[in-house]
Amino acid sequence: MSNHQDFTKKKFLTLDIKKQHKKLSEILRQIYEKILLKQYAEHLFKHYSQLCNWMQIDFLDSKDIKKISDRYHFHLKKAAVSLKEHNLLPTIRSIDGNNIEMPFLENAIYLDGLRSAFNVGNIIRTTEALRIGKIYFDEKTPYIDNEKVQKTSMGSYQLTKCENKFNLKDLPRPFIGLDTSEKSISIHDFIFPEKFTMILGNEEYGISDKMLKEIDYLIEIPMLGFKNSINVASAFAICSNEIRRQQKK
Repeated sequence: MSNHQDFTKKKFLTLDIKKQHKKLSEILRQIYEKILLKQYAEHLFKHYSQLCNWMQIDFLDSKDIKKISDRYHFHLKKAAVSLKEHNLLPTIRSIDGNNIEMPFLENAIYLDGLRSAFNVGNIIRTTEALRIGKIYFDEKTPYIDNEKVQKTSMGSYQLTKCENKFNLKDLPRPFIGLDTSEKSISIHDFIFPEKFTMILGNEEYGISDKMLKEIDYLIEIPMLGFKNSINVASAFAICSNEIRRQQKK
């Protein structure tokens, strides 16, 4: 991240209005991530307010993450930029292997009691295809030595970092659970931090009580039909696409 506090009033106001709004969106993203990680953000709030004052617009006086998210998107709209950023749309490719050097994000994907080897294989395939992070398996989830997992992953298990022996406390915070709940935030409103752990729960029972106690935030995919949920591997694929859409890497 760049240091936003190196701006003088004169220098800031020489920027065109779109660039001013883009700078404000960058500060809000830092604030959002600090709040998710329960870190100090008062200095960023103060600087954000100062820039808003220079622009003679109302500043955000709230630490509610939904309001911060709304304001973040407001600034992006005023800046005429999308979350995909400039010139990062991928070239269409027709064969495998062209992006083999693309690094994985530093996220963790924790599989909490999944039963289906086919779901696990598809999750591995999505993780590798979008380079979402490293996968951690609990003791109840079929591991990559499972023949069905290997077959369904279409060889992706050989390219994806997977662990079944680890300490939960070593996984990156915040812990974000993908599940339906009255407290869940839409994946379209949630701004994913640069590093986190995503929790994927059992196909029938969802996230275990043990892991619910560990979770910092719950997110969900908005449903429009009669069913309020979809297959865990499909849900992960949709969510992974949103994560990548928001990333600048």
